[in-house]
Amino acid sequence: MKIAKYTESVAHKFENESVKGVTGRVVIGKEDDANNFCMRVFTVEPGGFSPRHSHEWEHEIFVHSGTGKVYQNGEWREVTSGTVVFIPGNEEHQLMNAGGDDFVFICLIPSGVDEI
Repeated sequence: MKIAKYTESVAHKFENESVKGVTGRVVIGKEDDANNFCMRVFTVEPGGFSPRHSHEWEHEIFVHSGTGKVYQNGEWREVTSGTVVFIPGNEEHQLMNAGGDDFVFICLIPSGVDEI
């Protein structure tokens, strides 16, 4: 069993032409002997965004805090604290901060793919 604050996990900062102001942390993964899923926590700074991308695996998102937008089928949908998002495999998606505070979300992916 693992019980920890997510902020104790190693922070990976992402910043380039396709991603801005994103920090990701693997909070439960293969190092914890998690055999089925990987749980990650992402913090997107105000004005920040993830890359627009797709991949063959699904993932599930829970918005912890802040206000964001999710790109889905050519449209931006607003999400706030408590919102859940299911992204099927091969669906193009992107997340962005749509507010003045950090946008924090939890993201689950299957084991066996790159964790961060």
